[in-house]
Amino acid sequence: MTIAITGASGTLGRQIAEGLVRAVDPAGVVLVSRNPGALADLGADARFGDFEDPGSLRQALAGVERLLVISLPRVGERVPQQQAAVDAAAAAGVGHVLYTSITDPSDSNPAYVAAEHRRTEDHMRASGMAWTFLRNSIYTEMLVPTAQGALAGGTLVTNIGGGATSYVARADCAAAAVAALTGEGHEGKAYDVTGPEALDAEAQAALFAELGGREVTVTHVDDDGWVAAMVAHAGMPEAAARIYASFGAAARRGYADSVSTAVEDLTGRAPQPARAALEGLL
Repeated sequence: MTIAITGASGTLGRQIAEGLVRAVDPAGVVLVSRNPGALADLGADARFGDFEDPGSLRQALAGVERLLVISLPRVGERVPQQQAAVDAAAAAGVGHVLYTSITDPSDSNPAYVAAEHRRTEDHMRASGMAWTFLRNSIYTEMLVPTAQGALAGGTLVTNIGGGATSYVARADCAAAAVAALTGEGHEGKAYDVTGPEALDAEAQAALFAELGGREVTVTHVDDDGWVAAMVAHAGMPEAAARIYASFGAAARRGYADSVSTAVEDLTGRAPQPARAALEGLL
């Protein structure tokens, strides 16, 4: 079995690659990246592949039987590239493709990225290859700038209302991906990869206060108020702020609070609570 990962030199990709070469013989691992030299230390077959050049992906995936496509970070631009990567995998003869998606990418989910992941998933279903979706919740590490801002000002400004999010550590997402790549029986399955708890605004503020050593209160605002606050006080471009605000809207409407046992089911160990994942980062 030859297993490949695209985006293997990225933040999540590197963690998956490191776990994969520990789990199986590195000779059977293909690591695809625009910077394959950064992966030379892992002892696997590092190959050049660029999502903007589907031909390079077809070449990079020659001989691969099982592939993980890690979603690109280019929000708003990535669907054509990801669909082209799926097509390249099919053309190269890959039999089983896995994809890092998002929890509940339904058409009613207001999160801006939900439609991108849904369109990629639909393309995979139509590809003729076996598929598996690893629907990762929001990474716990993404709370770091939120926590830093809240600690600096003493206030967590949020638009999630009474909603909550089941944040998951990247390390747990990586471990789940390795297990799915190296195990059997995952074809045709979608896994919600979440942390062990869903944190509402008050729980987040309490966690930030505990780890940061100062009181943090919560200020609830609507979506427009949150965007205005991020533009005025965090220097965030308005377009980016509206994308991030859509995650708050999704949490407020109950699209981000599901807690699953997928990490433990796949890896045999429970996922880290948010406190453990954030400790030492604040």
